[in-house]
Amino acid sequence: MKRRLMLLTAAAVPLAASLLPVAVNAATRDGGPTAATTCAAVPVSAPSGTRVVSVKAAFRAGGDFTFPSTPGLPQNPPITAVPDWCDISVVVTHPGANDTVTIKISLPQDAKNWNGRFQATGGSGYSAGDLSDLSVPLISAVKGGYVGAATDAGVKTGLDASWGLTADGKTNTGLLTNFASRSVHDMAVIGKDVANRFYRRAVTYSYFTGCSTGGRQGYAEAQNHPTDFQGILANAPAIEWNRFEIATLWSQAVYNEEKVAPSQCELNAFNTAAVAACDTLDGVRDGVIDNPQDCRWDARRLVGTKVECDGAEITITRAVADAVNKIWAGPVAPSGKKLWYGQNKGSTFAFIANPGAPFQVPDQWARYFVTKDPSFDSTKLTYRTFTQLFTSATRQYDDVIADNDPNLSAFARAGGKLLTWHGQSDQLIPTEGTVDYRRHVNAVFGGNKRVDDFYRLFLLPGVDHCGTPLFSTGPLVNPGADLDALVNWVEKGQAPATLPTTSVDGKTTRNIHHYPR
Repeated sequence: MKRRLMLLTAAAVPLAASLLPVAVNAATRDGGPTAATTCAAVPVSAPSGTRVVSVKAAFRAGGDFTFPSTPGLPQNPPITAVPDWCDISVVVTHPGANDTVTIKISLPQDAKNWNGRFQATGGSGYSAGDLSDLSVPLISAVKGGYVGAATDAGVKTGLDASWGLTADGKTNTGLLTNFASRSVHDMAVIGKDVANRFYRRAVTYSYFTGCSTGGRQGYAEAQNHPTDFQGILANAPAIEWNRFEIATLWSQAVYNEEKVAPSQCELNAFNTAAVAACDTLDGVRDGVIDNPQDCRWDARRLVGTKVECDGAEITITRAVADAVNKIWAGPVAPSGKKLWYGQNKGSTFAFIANPGAPFQVPDQWARYFVTKDPSFDSTKLTYRTFTQLFTSATRQYDDVIADNDPNLSAFARAGGKLLTWHGQSDQLIPTEGTVDYRRHVNAVFGGNKRVDDFYRLFLLPGVDHCGTPLFSTGPLVNPGADLDALVNWVEKGQAPATLPTTSVDGKTTRNIHHYPR
């Protein structure tokens, strides 16, 4: 049980954002002679409707930073030779929202270490960003010569959505607005203003980077605040929030209606068989389904097969096979109407398909937002009640957090560039949801060619949620190559045709072409 909870946390919070580094030969300190003379608070301008409460500065010593080893998680590489930096924390509030939001801006102390760029960073799960003293995204930004920024949106935590309800049981619209969109815009305006004042020169280029929730934040910015960033790197985006979150609870309804409770060992047998059957559809045997949409393998072909699980021999039944087919197909209403996409064949069932144990993020969305009932039990869902929950979610919150507006005209006119990659083995956010959005953008602009001028999507075979070695069987994007590609696109006009990737074992490299190739 302990290992499962550990992996669940890693999936909800992208690895780079979930592990805190430990400073080696570099003490983190506040104050001191250097800080008193060179790291100080600056005046701050905020957007209309946002009030600045306080501004504080803290000097941070650079050096080499390593990550603690955590059982069950891959070891992150150290971040070395980080220059000294200054953290400026800006606390803001929004009249009427009864909120307290912190925005942290991390600036290379020596102006010679600043490349003139601003990099806002996103969050994961119910976290809007990592503001910890040793935040990996912010330290990475400083290491890269950027001014980094992050916001907590006033919600503080990543896996607890209880903030969604007020004391009288109503939706906390102030915090939800922050989490959905407002706080990233605040961060963009305030972060760039702080950088301008700190260095006494203007930011040259501004970027946003994020995955999962961070990916959704990036899409929200392109749609709602098209001039905040010139470049947006938004991977595995959690857009269509209501649809994919509630769809993640579909397995609970399937298991209840089909009266089965398969173990992960049984479920793994289906993915293993699907990969074996569809591996060579692309002409290469590499243990990866290149395009899962081409895989027509039927789970019922495994009926009668014997699988050894925990020392016991289990025979795959027709009922379990039917349940797996329904999970792969995605949720449908009792009328037969398709509601949303299922997860791709080849992606692990370990998070969204545990009988009686729904994934924490959608379960809390259902409890604290959709039903507004903390005692709501999603393990009791049926096909009928699932459809009711799905319909209620989209009706209440699509206008707030769907972030599915395909009209990116203002972003395109402003010269913005949007770069996204999404793993074909994403176990949490169906890849087809991102493809569906891209198709709608194509329809608005008249096809791929015009959209490729400002928005490029890469689908990575065999890659899991946000690209970790945990469940990825296909090659991962080379570290930093996606941001480098975005920078070259924004600053040099070099649109990326491919992204360089390397297999988890480091033995194979491959260039992945952008959608639809």
